[in-house]
Amino acid sequence: MKSRFTSLADGLVLFSRAFGHQAWLIFLVAFSFGVVLMIHPAFAQAKFSDVQGWTQPCIEQLAQKQIISGYPDGSFKPSAPVTRAEFAAMVGKAFPNTADVRNAVPFADVPANYWAKDAIAKAYKTGFLSGYPGGVFKPSEKIPRSQALVSLSSGLKYSPSSPVANTLNGAFSDAATIPDYAKRAIAAATEKQLVVNYPDVKRLNSNQPATRADVAAFLCQAAGMAQLVPSQYIAKVGIPPIAQSKEIRGVWLTNIDSDVLFEKTRLANAIQRLDELNFNTLYPTVWNWGYTLYPSAVAQKEIGRSLDPEPRLQGRDILKEIVDQGHQKGMAVIPWFEFGFMAPADSELVKRHPDWILKRRDGSQIWKEGPHNRVWLNPFRPEVQKFIQDLVVEIVSEYDVDGIQFDDHFGFPAEFGYDPFTVQLYKKENGGKSPPTNAQDPAWIRWRANKITAYLKQVFQAVKGRKKNVLVSVSPNPQEFSYNFFLADWQTWEQQGLIEELIIQVYRDDLGRFIEELERPEVKAAQRHIPVGIGILSGVKPRPIGLAQVQNQVAAVRQRGFAGMSFFFYESLWNNAPEKPEIRQNALKAIFPTDLERPNIVAGGKP
Repeated sequence: MKSRFTSLADGLVLFSRAFGHQAWLIFLVAFSFGVVLMIHPAFAQAKFSDVQGWTQPCIEQLAQKQIISGYPDGSFKPSAPVTRAEFAAMVGKAFPNTADVRNAVPFADVPANYWAKDAIAKAYKTGFLSGYPGGVFKPSEKIPRSQALVSLSSGLKYSPSSPVANTLNGAFSDAATIPDYAKRAIAAATEKQLVVNYPDVKRLNSNQPATRADVAAFLCQAAGMAQLVPSQYIAKVGIPPIAQSKEIRGVWLTNIDSDVLFEKTRLANAIQRLDELNFNTLYPTVWNWGYTLYPSAVAQKEIGRSLDPEPRLQGRDILKEIVDQGHQKGMAVIPWFEFGFMAPADSELVKRHPDWILKRRDGSQIWKEGPHNRVWLNPFRPEVQKFIQDLVVEIVSEYDVDGIQFDDHFGFPAEFGYDPFTVQLYKKENGGKSPPTNAQDPAWIRWRANKITAYLKQVFQAVKGRKKNVLVSVSPNPQEFSYNFFLADWQTWEQQGLIEELIIQVYRDDLGRFIEELERPEVKAAQRHIPVGIGILSGVKPRPIGLAQVQNQVAAVRQRGFAGMSFFFYESLWNNAPEKPEIRQNALKAIFPTDLERPNIVAGGKP
């Protein structure tokens, strides 16, 4: 009889700790069934003679964690099928802390001394696996790929967020072969990026036996071992065709963690590449770090500098460069006031105008943004209102821009507002009463939010008074956070007709949570009035985002009829990403296969 070696990580050496001096007896029993067990985890290997290519990083990481291992001859046998008993042992090792959802039951074909009895019982109790009619488990049966994915979805309590048929038909060319019982679970597994298909990512081969390589890849994805499986083999929710004739395809250009703005040729090349990938909207930052990024007479007067002191910006007007080059390529340019009322605590603006700064109830002013010390300008002070409005009007007057964009930095953190100016204003309007000590008091939140709304109305009218076709765009967080944390009540702004484009920053890794935000009532209401797009996180410096997540989120946005999307931010579209730049760029080209105009409410009424 040819012996087979499976590791402690596969759940086959539970006996060595459970039975102590009886281990050798159990070893002999196991050997008689053709299973050779590893006696001590110190013997575990993480390198295998027959593992290379796309599976290698995943298999070696799982072996290192003792979730799986190989055979005595140093091989792994990635193409060998996995039995239901072996799969039970693997998921038990991969997810050891999963809570029980039901009581154990005896299976007629799992003897008391069977090597995987405990692993099978655990997989059943935690919901990863079930038995068959007649009270049997069929431990030696080869587990199909569909059943392995159903097991993971069931044990991890995954449910699909999108229509099952849409997901399966969009992701798999052989979706019709998926058994009915497995469709819902496999749709959920696809949304969660658990499904790995090699070599053809579109073929699920649901009824074929799962190989050891298959199961390893599924486990790496399910256990959150990021970037170990090449993204081109991870099944993705199919991106629906573009239903409308217009779509926002935007990207934010910033000077944080990015040099794209700091060299004229680099900026020109970036705009050229974005045009080739069929982007149609640029959102360049123009107010950041306490400075303007364009030559500003308003900034010169209030700050003493007309331009950010970054040496690579001197002698240039990057806003003019972006407007000229963007318009030559048919792209809209909507300058973005990234910092809003926020400023660096040590900035020249703050040094010149210390009385402009908001305070907490304890008198403190510093607000930490990562390692940076920030403060917040008081949007209720007439001098601050004039300064920001003058910057906006200056841009609208001096540049051929298509719009102006704010985000929820057009408000301020709710913990602020206890400076003498704001306190006196509140008392004047509330019968002499002081503001509530609780910064989250609903009436106190509402009073401050209403003041910000009134100021936005003033800015909106100033923009329209100068150029009526320049749209006012806002890119806030979802309403609940935006309102309660930043006092930025974009739902009211939209209802009052103060914004003409809404790009909601929905930066969620979990697709289910992402979709929940898209389906909020206030979001659906706004969709009926103005173009509403979704901000998708393509990555930030310490947090690279995989291509599969971006593609799944684009699909969810299109499935729900949004006006388009914008990516934060340029640098992570294909740089600072898990995949190679050419893979990311090819994927973006597939997302935007043809050139489309963007919707614009000021050009034609309702979207």
